[in-house]
Amino acid sequence: MTSRRKLLGIGASAAAVLLAAGTATAAPADVRPLAIRQVASGLNQAWSVDFLPDGTALFTEKDSKKIRRIGADGKVSDVQTVPGVSVTKEAGLLGIAVSPSYATDQLVFVYYTTSSDNRIAKLKLGQAPVPIVTGIPRGSQYHHGGRIKFGPDGYLYAGTGDGQNGANAQNRNSLGGKVLRVDKNGAAVPGNPFNSRVYSMGHRNVQGLTWVGSQLYISEIGASDQDELNKITPGGNYGWPDCEGPCGNSKYVNPVKSWPTSQATPSGLTTYQGSLYMASLKGGTYKLTTSGAGGKLYTNLGRTRDEVAGPNNVLWVVTPGGIYNADGA
Repeated sequence: MTSRRKLLGIGASAAAVLLAAGTATAAPADVRPLAIRQVASGLNQAWSVDFLPDGTALFTEKDSKKIRRIGADGKVSDVQTVPGVSVTKEAGLLGIAVSPSYATDQLVFVYYTTSSDNRIAKLKLGQAPVPIVTGIPRGSQYHHGGRIKFGPDGYLYAGTGDGQNGANAQNRNSLGGKVLRVDKNGAAVPGNPFNSRVYSMGHRNVQGLTWVGSQLYISEIGASDQDELNKITPGGNYGWPDCEGPCGNSKYVNPVKSWPTSQATPSGLTTYQGSLYMASLKGGTYKLTTSGAGGKLYTNLGRTRDEVAGPNNVLWVVTPGGIYNADGA
């Protein structure tokens, strides 16, 4: 599926919110609609957002291959174009993650597709990227994964896709269909399962990563049956391609929640004000408990790509075409 998206910042207070995109549609009783105000517009396939220590937002545009920034005045400007990026349906410049020690190392990490693989690179803004993980399988069009985030342990986690080859997900020697856990040089972390960069396996197309305390949760796009919210056990096998949704095999870990692919098609995931917020490529945002209970917050903004709890208690949501603030707590 294509990666069309906008950015929304969802603040904790609704007092100053201006509704800028029309009246939100009816929501289930357990949630309320997002009130939205526009900050910027005209983005080209924005995919992921993270923040510098001073609160400056950096985001990627999948198709333009650009890292861009949002200034304090709300203006969007280019930082740089990442060389060597190959763009197809789901391929391009994908995840971005700012080093937790940026003040001293000035490093930013990106996940992107080349003509031969998906890879993770580190860079200093304005300088050429240095690949640290290569050989993540790519498909001709789909299943590239792409989400990267630093965990509470200080290590970099990456969600990968199976590269349109389900066998990759069950192959411990493949980086496809996995959650990876590496240091800032791309090396396996001591104590990792399988003594490798692989943290969990048996995934089809990981799109979201978040933590509740030290517990990792991921969102994952299914094939034709079930999308998943998974609670990750180090070394756990989540069943793809042998099963989709709950498995009837004890060697696989079942999702904490699954949805028909016609409803969710999940993307980015974050923890905000005690709840999980999950982007949905079918439109809107899911507000969930860690057991998957909850409902969908509706807006008329269409599909959402990423959710990030940003500075100053603001939730950012990526969907096609613009930057917004809104209240949805």
